Amino acid sequence: MGATENIIIAASRAKGTTIITNAAREPEIWDLADFLNSCGAKIHGAGEGTIIIEGVNHLSGCEHNVIPDRIAAATYLTAAAITGSTLTITGVIPEHIAPVIPVFEECGCKIDIIDHKIKITAPKQLGRVKSVRTMPFPGFPTDAQAPVMAMTTLSEGTSIFVENIFESRYKHVGELLRLGANIKVEGRVAVVEGVRRLSGAPVEAADLRGGAALVVAGLAAQGTTQISGLKYMDRGYESIEKSLAMLGADIKRI
Repeated sequence: MGATENIIIAASRAKGTTIITNAAREPEIWDLADFLNSCGAKIHGAGEGTIIIEGVNHLSGCEHNVIPDRIAAATYLTAAAITGSTLTITGVIPEHIAPVIPVFEECGCKIDIIDHKIKITAPKQLGRVKSVRTMPFPGFPTDAQAPVMAMTTLSEGTSIFVENIFESRYKHVGELLRLGANIKVEGRVAVVEGVRRLSGAPVEAADLRGGAALVVAGLAAQGTTQISGLKYMDRGYESIEKSLAMLGADIKRI
């Protein structure tokens, strides 16, 4: 997705016409295109496999509302699920988060969507998620894989993850093992055997979503979990500890 975004930005001011094939289709792509078009760019086909950009001589200012963060919303849903909580998230676009909803329903959560609100009611014991396969939008997002995996570490049964987008996307697994998770990785496949409990331990985030996964697991782990590497999480979450503390979590940044 980042490659498509960078090409769109550069091509907006480049001379001539740029055609992007096999373009990313995530909502953030067409949101970026809407913004740039409001600034005077000429971008066609954003959100589809082929995007055509006609370069312009200049761009001007505009007012634009950025779309809600679907991955942040998914992360908070996993936090509610792993702690057996009820949570309502407002200001979301249901169509954008739709690819992750079946995973929560499969593990026993009740999901209610009304307008731009999503309410999750989690059971005391999560069930397994038979299979999670990351795919380009509108498939299951790779960025939600790590937090959802953290959620399934305490589920009842075996959950299987297949990472089809990026290699080395399981860096969080080793740290989840330190918390007591039972996960085996072979190539693009990770098999999670749910355990009865996680135990707090010092862990380190190696990337953005992996860090979020450690936070999610730490919320449900017995004892204290200390997470370092916050610089990665700060790229994608605005004061995640403050948001979770407002919801009742015993969490603080030191």
